[in-house]
Parts: sequence; C-alpha cells; structure tokens
Amino acid sequence: MEKYFDINEQSLSIRCKIYFDKDPHDLKHIVLATYGFGGNKDNKAIEKFAERITTKYKGYGVVCFDWPCHGKDARNKLIPEECLLYMKLVTEHIKNELHAEDIYNYSSSFGAYVTLRYLHEYGNPFKKIAFRCPAIRMYDSMTAHITDDDWTILNKGKEILRGYDRKIKISKEFLQDLHDNDVSSYDYMDYADDIIMIHGTKDEMAPLTVAEEFSENNVIELIKVENADHPFSNPKYMDFAIQKIQEFFAPED
Repeated sequence: MEKYFDINEQSLSIRCKIYFDKDPHDLKHIVLATYGFGGNKDNKAIEKFAERITTKYKGYGVVCFDWPCHGKDARNKLIPEECLLYMKLVTEHIKNELHAEDIYNYSSSFGAYVTLRYLHEYGNPFKKIAFRCPAIRMYDSMTAHITDDDWTILNKGKEILRGYDRKIKISKEFLQDLHDNDVSSYDYMDYADDIIMIHGTKDEMAPLTVAEEFSENNVIELIKVENADHPFSNPKYMDFAIQKIQEFFAPED
C-alpha cells in the first residue's frame, strides 16, 4: 500500500510518499529511499523495492520524496544545500513523527551523492546504507555531456536545462558546488561496516572504476553486477540488486 503526505517545515513543502504493508502508523523500520537526478518520488525502481521489502519483513516501510525542483516540488532552482536540508527534514520526520526505531537509507546515483555529503556534514543517522550505482564524482557525471555551447551559456551567468519529465535549471554555481564538494575525497571509514555498494560493470554515467577506488579507500563492500548499466534497466539485474539490499536490511535476530 502507499500514501502521499507533505512535510511543511521552514517555509518548505516536501512532497513525500510512504509504502507499507498494512498500517503506516505501525512501522518500526523505515527505509529512506532516494533516486537519481531528474527522477521523482514515483520512481519505479523504488516502488519495486518497497513492494518486496514491506511484504518480506513485518513492520517495514519505505519513504521517498521529491528533491528540490524534482517531481511536484515547488522550487525552481536546484541548490545542493537545499537537497541536504530536505534529507534532514525527512529523516527527522521519520524519527519524530513516524516513530521509527531504525532508519535505513537506499539511494542511487545523485541520491547517493547527496547521502554521502549528508554523512560528511551531519553524521550518520542511518542504521544501514545501500548505494546502487552511486554518482560519487557527481561533477564529472553532470558535466560529461555539457557542450561548448552550453558552457558559453553557463559562463554568461545563464542556466541550461537538464532532466526528463521535468526540466531542471542548472547553473554554473550549482556545478561549482558539486566540484567543491567532491565526496570521493572524504573519509567514510567510520561508517564502512554499515554500507554496501552495488554497481554495474557497464555503467557509463558513473564509472565502475570510481566506485572501486572509493570502496577500496573506505573499505566498503562493493558488489559488482556484470553487464548492468547505470539504471539497471535489465529486470534480472534489478531483482538481484533488490535482493542484496533486502538481505542487508534484514531484521536482526
């Protein structure tokens, strides 16, 4: 089952969605799930994951939300600090209003980048974290397909549009922020035992070599999925990833 709700804090309205089996008020374990750039809270990969874990384990729920400028969010300029604030407010809501005993984090691509920045700046509120196809070097991923004409526009102080269903304004300041906050240079050793990474060998947006270097530097378990692309578009590979994450988030005996 699923239900939409809003979090209205600090003059913001965060559009959220919760998945649950029977009762949304009886969830002891909640997974905060985030997606990649240009997506939204109705993400099909998250929906499939939520269906699996909420029916597999009693008392589990999944919460996702629209990043700033994504989905039905009202913002019109993407600012990384606001992404961090959204994650902070949603995490606090899960703890204080939904009364979850444990909060997990399942994030992919851009969502994984934001989560890693969150860990660096705020510490770790999550019991366990699973990253699928994390965009660890988000600046490189975002600028890889920017043309010379695009850079000319950006250098004039104007914005370019990126995204899928909803076009998102990207400024030079946004890209500079990503450049200045390179999570691959941060230390996550203290959280390593509670993190797994799942990455496809055919990922062209977030290269496997970057994930390998990051996992080695931080002693984080990396599960490689042969021939999987960035979105894990092959259902077989997605099912494998979901199974691994589900097992990692399993309740302790």
